[in-house]
Amino acid sequence: METVEMLEKLGAIHTDLALESRELAVERGKGQEPPGVGTQTEKQGNTLITRVQVETEEAGRSIGKLPGYYVTLESQALRSRDRDQLEEVAFQVAKEIEGFIARIGVGENDPCLVVGLGNWNATPDALGPKVVEHILVTRHLVESSPPEKKGGLRPLAAIAPGVLGITGIETGEIVLGVVQRTRPKFVFAIDALASRSTQRMGATIQIADTGIHPGSGIGNKRIGITPQTLGLPVIAIGVPTVVEATTIVHDALVEMNRLAPALVNPKALDQQELVKRVLSPYINSLIVTPKEIDVMIDDLARVISGALNIAIHPGVSPEEVFRYLN
Repeated sequence: METVEMLEKLGAIHTDLALESRELAVERGKGQEPPGVGTQTEKQGNTLITRVQVETEEAGRSIGKLPGYYVTLESQALRSRDRDQLEEVAFQVAKEIEGFIARIGVGENDPCLVVGLGNWNATPDALGPKVVEHILVTRHLVESSPPEKKGGLRPLAAIAPGVLGITGIETGEIVLGVVQRTRPKFVFAIDALASRSTQRMGATIQIADTGIHPGSGIGNKRIGITPQTLGLPVIAIGVPTVVEATTIVHDALVEMNRLAPALVNPKALDQQELVKRVLSPYINSLIVTPKEIDVMIDDLARVISGALNIAIHPGVSPEEVFRYLN
């Protein structure tokens, strides 16, 4: 049995990124694209943009994702701490968000709700609340805005509902209650994700029209914040901030297989027994995050909030947005 297939069977590979799920499916298919999954890739400056369209339920099952449209932006500039490079990535993210807004067909003045998911007390999970801190909320101000700005400011509300362990209430229940009272036309949900690649941690942003399930990055099953549960479009934005330790073991075994096939050759050693021995209960429950996670979350929150402010409020220029953030 191939290493990738074996680790998937043992539950050792987990990713929230459609790009990576598609990569795993291609590996299983010996380089063949799964039927019903379309992929386009382009380079914009230092940013690699991959668009994945999952067209059917069957295609979704083949890669473990819901049918929908997923855009992934990859750039090591997100980890550079260089302000100019971060703003350049933010502009690219804003363009992609504008594309999603156009796809769902809402009007320029239709109200919007931004939901920052996650636990503000746990740094790797604090991305959502941090983004909300920098969002230009206008729902309470639109009526009193000056005439020259009123046409370009969308009514926007933002919440950071916390997590079940803090509030005792399912996040999905809180969001549904807010949606029913404030009646937005569409929702943005921001959350931290898990990746199968250490290189993509903090350097990748995924945007999807399928919504999100809070806590999925660490294996929790919660009420989804999705078009199905809320009854309106939900655009999910996420960044992988953690990777499971078992994924690192997987990468190490793949590298061992590449460099020294005899070490993990099924004829020389029972490969499945090797994996079971390595993936002890302790390793299997470990979540790994970069040591610079504090500054990484701050930078990512500014990039995503800046992109949202640009895309949601047409009357606010990028220069004004980043002056506001600074």
